[in-house]
Amino acid sequence: MTYDGFQIEAFEAGRGLWHARIRREDFEPVVIDGVSFPELEVGFAWSNAEAAIADAKTRIDYLNRRSVVPGQRRKVAHA
Repeated sequence: MTYDGFQIEAFEAGRGLWHARIRREDFEPVVIDGVSFPELEVGFAWSNAEAAIADAKTRIDYLNRRSVVPGQRRKVAHA
């Protein structure tokens, strides 16, 4: 699924232990404190995929508020 510029992939890492992986839709890395990440595994071991996806959406909202997405930083830096 996609959400606010990111792709979210829920996956089961053990029986009933759901996690989520997020990656930018344009496949550019997410840069956090100068460290580049092609994708991020987020959250805890949730009991179902829907909970993992909901947590991933929360993390995406946080990343977008901090403007750690490279494209957003470039726009600010060149304004």
